[in-house]
Amino acid sequence: MVAPVSIVIPTLNAAAGIAPTLACLVEGVSMGLVRELIIVDGGSDDGIAQIAEDVGAIFLTCEAGRGRQLAMGEEHASATWVLFLHADTVLNVDWSLAVATHVNNQTDAGYGRLAFDDAGLVAKIVSGGANLRSRILGLPYGDQGLLVSRRMYKDVGGFRDIPLMEDVAMARALRRKLRQLDVTATTSTARYQRDGWAKRIFKNLTLLARFKMGVDPAKLARAYRK
Repeated sequence: MVAPVSIVIPTLNAAAGIAPTLACLVEGVSMGLVRELIIVDGGSDDGIAQIAEDVGAIFLTCEAGRGRQLAMGEEHASATWVLFLHADTVLNVDWSLAVATHVNNQTDAGYGRLAFDDAGLVAKIVSGGANLRSRILGLPYGDQGLLVSRRMYKDVGGFRDIPLMEDVAMARALRRKLRQLDVTATTSTARYQRDGWAKRIFKNLTLLARFKMGVDPAKLARAYRK
């Protein structure tokens, strides 16, 4: 059987932290699930090209912008399904079994349960809230991963070339065609630790609300980077 899944990872100066993400993908290659890994870089100067070569990934470059990078990766994918992952997201052991079951039995898109690489109570509360939001509102974020057939991806118009909230825009397009996978996606708390949990949570919720109100994503991106 031809491997049914292409994996797309957008990067921007992610070389220092991408090793755990790449390591977790090996089981998918070993079981014949993953056809190719595509790394789309937005102009890094950290040696990511050499890392991509070392692991046998297809390496592409374009102007920085996660939506743009994800879309380019999909355009170069050859499998029938694509798993979009952030460079700091690590999937649990046996994730490939859950993904294989999904692609063999479902047509809906899928996403993972969010967890953080922090065992603290605050991290657990925030991840629990994010998972509740995903189930009730149908709005998983990009750091939870997104598994989608290329046919459905095309049907909903793909990732928008916007500087922020490309994951929310995609989730809204897929809302009635999303289901949670039996996969845990563990992501970094670096941004929360840098900004402070309360400040980061408030900023994220504010940006989401403003995006849903129709505020220009370029304006939101400028606010996000402050």
